[in-house]
Parts: sequence; C-alpha cells; structure tokens
Amino acid sequence: HDTMRPAREQHERIKMRLRLAGSSLAAVARELGVAATTVTTVSQGARRSRRIEAGIAAKLGVGPAELWPERYSAPESTPRHGGGP
Repeated sequence: HDTMRPAREQHERIKMRLRLAGSSLAAVARELGVAATTVTTVSQGARRSRRIEAGIAAKLGVGPAELWPERYSAPESTPRHGGGP
C-alpha cells in the first residue's frame, strides 16, 4: 500500500535516534515529569506539545523543527494553538 503513514516512520526514526544517543522516549518522559505514553503520542504525531517536542529535540541536540518540519513550517510570528497546561 502506498499510504504508509509518514508520521509512523518519523516516530520510528526518532526512537532510533534517541537509542543511538543513549536515551529513549521513556527517559524524556521521566525528565519532563510526564507519562511515557504522552511522549509517545507526541512523537507519533497524535498529539501536540511544544514542551515535549522541545524535550525530545534537546536530547538529540537539534531543534524541534528538524524533527517535525510540518509542525513548525509556519512563521514564528503566526500565533499557533499552544500545547498543554
């Protein structure tokens, strides 16, 4: 099928990069004080959280826009719907 979900592939790449960096989504969750499932759903693209996206990106030494360009394609001056509490 040609409808392979890019978000799923992206999630797998993020997990692989975290493993190569000696970390994991669960480690990011512990550091941020959130549930591992929450970090996973953000990585998979099912949920947005700028704080969690930034936490994952920081572990990899990159900006969130490098991991999720489609989420950060709008200019910074454009108001976006914010993350969680």
